[in-house]
Amino acid sequence: MTTLNGVALAGRDGYWDVTLEGARIAALTPSEGQGGGLLLPCFADAHVHLDKTFTAARVPSRPQSLHEAIELMAGDKPNWTAGDLRQRAARGLRRAFANGTKAMRSHVDWTEAGVPAALPVLRELAEEWRGRVDLQLATLTPLDDMPEVGARIAQEIAGTGAVLGAFIYRNEDIPAKLRRVFDLAETHHLQLDFHVDEGLDPEAQGLDAILQETEARGMAGRVLVGHCCSLSVRPEGAVADLLGRAAEAGMALCTLPTTNAFLQDATPDRTPRLRGLAPIHEARAAGMPVMLASDNVCDPFYPQGDYDLFDVYRMAVLAGHLDPAGWLDSVTETPARWLGHDFALKAGAPADFIHIAATGLDDALNRPRAARTVWRGGAPIPETSGDLA
Repeated sequence: MTTLNGVALAGRDGYWDVTLEGARIAALTPSEGQGGGLLLPCFADAHVHLDKTFTAARVPSRPQSLHEAIELMAGDKPNWTAGDLRQRAARGLRRAFANGTKAMRSHVDWTEAGVPAALPVLRELAEEWRGRVDLQLATLTPLDDMPEVGARIAQEIAGTGAVLGAFIYRNEDIPAKLRRVFDLAETHHLQLDFHVDEGLDPEAQGLDAILQETEARGMAGRVLVGHCCSLSVRPEGAVADLLGRAAEAGMALCTLPTTNAFLQDATPDRTPRLRGLAPIHEARAAGMPVMLASDNVCDPFYPQGDYDLFDVYRMAVLAGHLDPAGWLDSVTETPARWLGHDFALKAGAPADFIHIAATGLDDALNRPRAARTVWRGGAPIPETSGDLA
């Protein structure tokens, strides 16, 4: 039996003694001491791209828009052999694990008729990492390609726990194409995950079409929308109506502060005015589950990052004027629940958590280099957040 004395627990007042028995938390009791550090639940990263990761060094130039990044990424795809994909994706999983992530959803580009090379590689890695980083896959296909390849994709992933996804931004005939995507999800009992309105055009209304289908089909708890940058430049009244309906329909929102800050309103030799952060305060107030995620790491879409959700959260606290204590669940319990897990620190739960050498959450944010130790199964893991990849 091990006891961590006088620790601060995120979301709870005072200090606590946390008793571990084997691989589980036996008890949390108020402590008379303090100075034992800060405990956080493990992270859940609900939107990453393991197939693209760690390619930034191979890309010849810095993109100035989302579409330039897409073109640069396409230019690197001839390098995506099974060995290359495995090496890069495994590195991402190692970094996520060392930084405290316990569950992850990775998108997989799928634009061709056949199965992409990344899919079997990531399926193998998901099996190898099960219990350390539980990896769920979500296909990612341009909406315009879905009429041709959507049925093949849905059949391939049905029954595997994977998620059906599409990229939507200013496409022609969005409602009709989306109906087909939702038909596939209903037929094959799939969840949906959309990259939608990832730009600063106030006329972009992909989210509106997704919402209409979700409402009409009663698909509460099955539809996640990511990015939604254009909401930041649409009229506030229209946005409030959309978010209220989305909450009622049971949709969730995942915002990606690093990638969007890097790509949105990017013009050479000009300071960006607009950063593309979705209206997360308003979405949460409306009742939507809201989560933050790493998105791209060291690729043309964002050439930095380390699969460190605490770093993403720290950036979002600043960029989004977030209350730190009130928004910690956006990288822990909220995405964990959406991915089918419960990471809450409570008696009887697995002894999986993150220990930071800090007096509390504010202190941890103030000192990003404070020592961090990830505990899994009641013991510290040998890897640390500062290790070389």
